Amino acid sequence: MKIPETQDIDRPPADLLARFADISSATASGQLKHLGISDSHIAGPTARTPGNKVAGPALTLQFMPQREDQYSADEYDDPEVQLHRHCLYHTQPGDVVVVDARGSMTSGVFGEMMLTYFLGRGGVGAVIDGCIRDFPSASQLGVGLWLRGTTPNFHTQTTIFPFAVNVPIACGDTLVMPGDIIVADDDGAVVVPQQLAAQLADDAGEHDEWEEFARERLREGGDLRRYYPLIDAARPEYEEWKRGRAN
Repeated sequence: MKIPETQDIDRPPADLLARFADISSATASGQLKHLGISDSHIAGPTARTPGNKVAGPALTLQFMPQREDQYSADEYDDPEVQLHRHCLYHTQPGDVVVVDARGSMTSGVFGEMMLTYFLGRGGVGAVIDGCIRDFPSASQLGVGLWLRGTTPNFHTQTTIFPFAVNVPIACGDTLVMPGDIIVADDDGAVVVPQQLAAQLADDAGEHDEWEEFARERLREGGDLRRYYPLIDAARPEYEEWKRGRAN
Protein backbone atom coordinates (compact mmCIF):
# COMPACT_ATOMS: atom_id res chain seq x y z
CA MET A 1 0.00 0.00 0.00
CA LYS A 2 1.15 3.54 -0.75
CA ILE A 3 2.47 5.68 2.09
CA PRO A 4 -0.06 8.50 2.49
CA GLU A 5 0.67 12.20 2.24
CA THR A 6 -0.97 14.38 4.89
CA GLN A 7 -1.07 18.10 5.53
CA ASP A 8 -0.27 20.14 8.61
CA ILE A 9 -2.68 22.59 10.24
CA ASP A 10 -2.69 26.39 10.41
CA ARG A 11 -2.09 27.20 14.07
CA PRO A 12 -3.30 30.32 15.86
CA PRO A 13 -0.60 32.80 16.96
CA ALA A 14 1.16 31.83 20.17
CA ASP A 15 0.14 35.05 21.94
CA LEU A 16 -3.52 34.32 21.21
CA LEU A 17 -3.25 30.75 22.48
CA ALA A 18 -1.59 32.02 25.66
CA ARG A 19 -4.73 34.03 26.46
CA PHE A 20 -6.70 30.78 26.75
CA ALA A 21 -4.55 29.36 29.55
CA ASP A 22 -7.00 30.54 32.23
CA ILE A 23 -10.26 30.28 30.25
CA SER A 24 -12.41 27.37 31.37
CA SER A 25 -14.49 25.21 29.06
CA ALA A 26 -17.64 26.59 30.74
CA THR A 27 -16.59 30.18 30.09
CA ALA A 28 -15.61 29.35 26.51
CA SER A 29 -18.92 27.62 25.87
CA GLY A 30 -20.97 30.43 27.38
CA GLN A 31 -19.12 33.17 25.52
CA LEU A 32 -19.41 31.26 22.23
CA LYS A 33 -23.18 31.21 22.71
CA HIS A 34 -23.09 35.02 22.84
CA LEU A 35 -21.00 34.98 19.65
CA GLY A 36 -23.51 32.84 17.76
CA ILE A 37 -22.26 29.28 18.35
CA SER A 38 -25.05 27.55 20.25
CA ASP A 39 -23.34 24.28 21.19
CA SER A 40 -19.56 23.99 21.06
CA HIS A 41 -19.27 21.09 23.50
CA ILE A 42 -17.88 17.79 22.19
CA ALA A 43 -20.45 15.52 23.81
CA GLY A 44 -19.45 11.94 24.62
CA PRO A 45 -15.75 12.10 25.56
CA THR A 46 -15.34 12.83 29.27
CA ALA A 47 -12.34 13.80 31.37
CA ARG A 48 -10.26 10.75 32.32
CA THR A 49 -7.29 12.63 33.81
CA PRO A 50 -8.95 14.80 36.50
CA GLY A 51 -7.44 18.22 37.09
CA ASN A 52 -5.87 18.40 33.63
CA LYS A 53 -6.73 21.54 31.63
CA VAL A 54 -5.54 22.17 28.06
CA ALA A 55 -6.04 24.81 25.38
CA GLY A 56 -4.42 24.20 22.01
CA PRO A 57 -4.94 23.83 18.28
CA ALA A 58 -6.65 20.70 16.95
CA LEU A 59 -4.90 18.04 14.95
CA THR A 60 -7.78 16.01 13.51
CA LEU A 61 -8.07 12.31 12.72
CA GLN A 62 -11.07 10.71 11.05
CA PHE A 63 -11.97 7.02 11.26
CA MET A 64 -14.39 5.29 8.89
CA PRO A 65 -16.10 1.87 8.84
CA GLN A 66 -13.79 -0.91 7.71
CA ARG A 67 -14.04 -2.16 4.15
CA GLU A 68 -11.51 -4.74 3.03
CA ASP A 69 -10.76 -3.20 -0.35
CA GLN A 70 -9.81 0.05 1.41
CA TYR A 71 -7.92 -1.30 4.41
CA SER A 72 -6.60 -4.77 5.19
CA ALA A 73 -3.43 -4.20 7.23
CA ASP A 74 -2.95 -5.88 10.60
CA GLU A 75 -1.72 -4.09 13.75
CA TYR A 76 1.97 -4.07 12.77
CA ASP A 77 1.73 -4.67 9.00
CA ASP A 78 3.40 -1.87 7.02
CA PRO A 79 3.04 0.67 9.85
CA GLU A 80 3.61 3.69 7.62
CA VAL A 81 0.30 3.23 5.79
CA GLN A 82 -1.58 3.63 9.07
CA LEU A 83 -2.87 7.18 9.21
CA HIS A 84 -3.20 7.45 12.97
CA ARG A 85 0.61 7.55 13.03
CA HIS A 86 0.75 10.31 10.42
CA CYS A 87 -1.62 12.48 12.42
CA LEU A 88 0.83 12.42 15.34
CA TYR A 89 3.80 13.13 13.04
CA HIS A 90 2.42 16.68 12.70
CA THR A 91 2.48 17.29 16.46
CA GLN A 92 3.97 20.57 17.68
CA PRO A 93 4.19 21.78 21.29
CA GLY A 94 0.76 22.60 22.68
CA ASP A 95 -1.26 20.62 20.13
CA VAL A 96 -4.42 18.66 20.97
CA VAL A 97 -5.32 15.60 18.87
CA VAL A 98 -9.06 15.27 18.22
CA VAL A 99 -10.39 11.98 16.86
CA ASP A 100 -13.69 11.06 15.26
CA ALA A 101 -13.68 7.36 16.10
CA ARG A 102 -17.42 7.06 15.41
CA GLY A 103 -18.14 6.46 19.08
CA SER A 104 -16.59 2.99 18.83
CA MET A 105 -16.19 1.21 22.14
CA THR A 106 -14.15 -1.65 20.63
CA SER A 107 -11.21 0.13 18.95
CA GLY A 108 -8.28 1.52 20.91
CA VAL A 109 -7.34 4.54 18.78
CA PHE A 110 -4.01 5.04 20.57
CA GLY A 111 -2.09 3.16 23.22
CA GLU A 112 0.72 4.01 25.61
CA MET A 113 3.46 3.97 22.96
CA MET A 114 1.68 6.31 20.54
CA LEU A 115 0.72 8.70 23.32
CA THR A 116 4.28 8.64 24.65
CA TYR A 117 5.46 9.75 21.21
CA PHE A 118 2.76 12.45 21.15
CA LEU A 119 3.91 13.69 24.56
CA GLY A 120 7.54 13.69 23.46
CA ARG A 121 6.63 15.92 20.51
CA GLY A 122 4.94 18.39 22.85
CA GLY A 123 1.31 17.25 22.57
CA VAL A 124 -0.83 18.13 25.57
CA GLY A 125 -4.25 16.52 25.12
CA ALA A 126 -6.33 13.93 23.25
CA VAL A 127 -10.09 14.23 22.73
CA ILE A 128 -11.42 10.96 21.31
CA ASP A 129 -14.98 10.01 20.43
CA GLY A 130 -14.01 6.43 21.19
CA CYS A 131 -11.41 4.59 23.26
CA ILE A 132 -7.74 4.12 23.95
CA ARG A 133 -5.97 1.07 25.33
CA ASP A 134 -3.16 0.74 27.91
CA PHE A 135 -5.14 3.19 30.03
CA PRO A 136 -3.43 2.53 33.41
CA SER A 137 -0.04 3.53 32.02
CA ALA A 138 -1.26 6.02 29.40
CA SER A 139 -3.20 7.98 32.03
CA GLN A 140 0.04 8.54 33.97
CA LEU A 141 1.94 10.13 31.09
CA GLY A 142 0.72 13.67 31.70
CA VAL A 143 -1.31 13.94 28.49
CA GLY A 144 -4.86 15.16 29.16
CA LEU A 145 -7.37 12.50 28.07
CA TRP A 146 -11.03 13.03 27.17
CA LEU A 147 -12.49 9.69 26.08
CA ARG A 148 -15.66 7.66 25.74
CA GLY A 149 -13.95 4.69 27.33
CA THR A 150 -11.16 2.14 27.23
CA THR A 151 -10.61 -1.21 25.53
CA PRO A 152 -7.84 -3.82 25.22
CA ASN A 153 -8.29 -3.87 21.41
CA PHE A 154 -5.96 -2.13 18.96
CA HIS A 155 -7.17 0.57 16.59
CA THR A 156 -8.25 -1.55 13.59
CA GLN A 157 -9.07 -4.79 15.40
CA THR A 158 -12.83 -4.58 14.92
CA THR A 159 -14.90 -2.26 12.73
CA ILE A 160 -13.13 1.05 11.97
CA PHE A 161 -9.89 2.25 10.39
CA PRO A 162 -8.07 5.62 10.18
CA PHE A 163 -9.16 7.36 7.00
CA ALA A 164 -8.06 11.02 6.90
CA VAL A 165 -5.77 13.44 8.73
CA ASN A 166 -6.27 17.16 9.36
CA VAL A 167 -9.63 17.39 7.64
CA PRO A 168 -12.93 18.65 9.09
CA ILE A 169 -14.38 15.98 11.39
CA ALA A 170 -17.49 15.36 13.48
CA CYS A 171 -16.26 14.50 16.96
CA GLY A 172 -19.19 13.70 19.24
CA ASP A 173 -21.41 15.19 16.50
CA THR A 174 -19.57 18.51 16.86
CA LEU A 175 -17.76 20.01 13.88
CA VAL A 176 -14.02 20.40 14.45
CA MET A 177 -11.93 22.19 11.84
CA PRO A 178 -8.17 21.57 11.76
CA GLY A 179 -6.52 24.30 13.83
CA ASP A 180 -9.61 25.16 15.90
CA ILE A 181 -8.71 25.87 19.52
CA ILE A 182 -9.75 23.10 21.89
CA VAL A 183 -10.41 24.14 25.49
CA ALA A 184 -10.80 21.09 27.71
CA ASP A 185 -10.99 20.56 31.45
CA ASP A 186 -13.00 18.48 33.92
CA ASP A 187 -16.29 19.82 32.50
CA GLY A 188 -15.44 18.55 29.00
CA ALA A 189 -14.01 19.75 25.70
CA VAL A 190 -15.14 22.83 23.76
CA VAL A 191 -14.31 23.84 20.17
CA VAL A 192 -13.39 27.49 19.61
CA PRO A 193 -13.35 28.54 15.92
CA GLN A 194 -10.13 30.40 15.15
CA GLN A 195 -11.97 33.41 13.73
CA LEU A 196 -13.80 33.94 17.04
CA ALA A 197 -10.86 33.26 19.35
CA ALA A 198 -9.63 36.83 19.85
CA GLN A 199 -13.12 38.18 20.59
CA LEU A 200 -13.81 35.29 22.96
CA ALA A 201 -10.57 35.94 24.84
CA ASP A 202 -11.52 39.62 25.24
CA ASP A 203 -15.03 38.77 26.44
CA ALA A 204 -13.82 36.01 28.75
CA GLY A 205 -11.44 38.36 30.55
CA GLU A 206 -14.27 40.76 31.40
CA HIS A 207 -16.57 37.88 32.32
CA ASP A 208 -14.06 36.28 34.67
CA GLU A 209 -13.36 39.60 36.38
CA TRP A 210 -16.99 40.41 37.21
CA GLU A 211 -17.54 36.80 38.28
CA GLU A 212 -14.66 37.13 40.73
CA PHE A 213 -16.26 40.28 42.13
CA ALA A 214 -19.66 38.55 42.33
CA ARG A 215 -18.14 35.51 44.01
CA GLU A 216 -16.66 37.71 46.74
CA ARG A 217 -19.97 39.45 47.35
CA LEU A 218 -21.96 36.20 47.39
CA ARG A 219 -19.50 34.66 49.84
CA GLU A 220 -20.13 37.66 52.10
CA GLY A 221 -23.87 36.99 51.96
CA GLY A 222 -24.70 39.34 49.10
CA ASP A 223 -27.98 39.14 47.18
CA LEU A 224 -27.91 36.64 44.31
CA ARG A 225 -30.40 38.82 42.45
CA ARG A 226 -27.96 41.74 42.55
CA TYR A 227 -24.66 40.01 41.86
CA TYR A 228 -25.30 37.01 39.61
CA PRO A 229 -25.67 37.99 36.92
CA LEU A 230 -24.37 41.45 37.73
CA ILE A 231 -27.19 43.97 37.40
CA ASP A 232 -26.71 47.56 36.24
CA ALA A 233 -27.33 48.93 39.73
CA ALA A 234 -24.27 47.00 40.97
CA ARG A 235 -21.99 48.26 38.20
CA PRO A 236 -20.66 51.30 40.11
CA GLU A 237 -19.74 49.02 43.00
CA TYR A 238 -18.00 46.67 40.58
CA GLU A 239 -16.08 49.51 38.92
CA GLU A 240 -14.91 50.78 42.33
CA TRP A 241 -13.79 47.22 43.18
CA LYS A 242 -11.77 47.11 39.96
CA ARG A 243 -10.09 50.43 40.70
CA GLY A 244 -9.15 49.18 44.13
CA ARG A 245 -7.51 46.11 42.62
CA ALA A 246 -5.54 48.24 40.17
CA ASN A 247 -4.02 50.38 42.94
